[in-house]
Amino acid sequence: MISGPSSDKVHSCFVPLIENGDRVMGSSRRILGTLGLLSCLTLSVNAPAAWAAAPAPKELPRVPFTQRYQAVQHGGLVRASNSGISCRKEQSPQAEPCAEVKKGAAGVNSDFEMFYSEVDKDPDTYNSTRAELKVPQGAKVSYARLYWGGNLRVGEQKPPQDNGRVLVAEPGGAYKEVLADTVMGHRTDAGSDAYQASADVTPLVRKGGAGMWTVAQLNIAMGHSEVGAWGGWTLVVAYEHPQEPLRRISVWDGFESLAARAGDGTVEIEGLDAPAGSAGRAGVVAYDGDRGTLGDSLTVTADSGRRVSLSDGENPFNDVMNSTITEFGDQLFVRQPEHMNNLGYDADVFDLSPALSGGARSLSFRFTGESQGHFLGVLFVQTDARR
Repeated sequence: MISGPSSDKVHSCFVPLIENGDRVMGSSRRILGTLGLLSCLTLSVNAPAAWAAAPAPKELPRVPFTQRYQAVQHGGLVRASNSGISCRKEQSPQAEPCAEVKKGAAGVNSDFEMFYSEVDKDPDTYNSTRAELKVPQGAKVSYARLYWGGNLRVGEQKPPQDNGRVLVAEPGGAYKEVLADTVMGHRTDAGSDAYQASADVTPLVRKGGAGMWTVAQLNIAMGHSEVGAWGGWTLVVAYEHPQEPLRRISVWDGFESLAARAGDGTVEIEGLDAPAGSAGRAGVVAYDGDRGTLGDSLTVTADSGRRVSLSDGENPFNDVMNSTITEFGDQLFVRQPEHMNNLGYDADVFDLSPALSGGARSLSFRFTGESQGHFLGVLFVQTDARR
């Protein structure tokens, strides 16, 4: 576990989903069960034309949620994110036109032929997307972690040997290979084959700074199937800035399945010291949440008090994981491409302030699954701290 300067006790747990005494490992659409990856960084000088041989990270079928990083400092959290695949052609008679779905219409990935997004015009990459990282001017990056993941089995089957590597280019820079070298979560099931990976990229982000970041060669499968294609990446960055408030910043990761009517998943954070009236934000990365498929929700309770729904205009309380990449319900940073419905990839930041109105020593985040299930991969939290 990587710790920041604070020595306060912090505890995290994810309560597995239970139904009739059995552990639920998937959804009604045969979406696979829990998986995850926690990893570190390796960089090459230039992007290889073909992947170089590298030791395969250890794999486990489930990685419970644990704290990855925490600190109390003047500063905060920012992130850049994008999906790596989108619709190309409708395959279901009831599907909305692909062009309208990209603009935000309801739609699920299993209703379309899915194809890679490609923005770099590099013949040596088969997918690439960009997103803006807004590190404030004058800030110092204290920690950065890149998360990526997707489904390997759709109309094609991608080799899992490439799960733990992507190409990353900082603003104005060339591709560098990023390798995962710790535990990798990877689980196959009928109709699907999915994973999530992550890597510590602090040195790279300290050098590259703010601007448009590009991630390519994300290992995801294209095509059409009953399960559907999904995949994307999120770069989470903690920074210090002397002119910003004192805040506690925390990053948690794992990979957990959330199936409908199977109980609730919770992540509990203790050791907080947020005063009454604090400001805060909570970010979530999730996979295979479908826009228009209802039943999924996210609530938070401070100190076993009133439960508050984390939702906004783009993420309704009963369809929170709806394939959006937003911050407080808005598109606050540039992405290429910039689809509104990302067809199975969520990376949203919610306003946590209503849950902190009375202060908080602990926060309990409760997730429920939609009718066809989805997966939770990352939770990052920022709250004001006492001076």
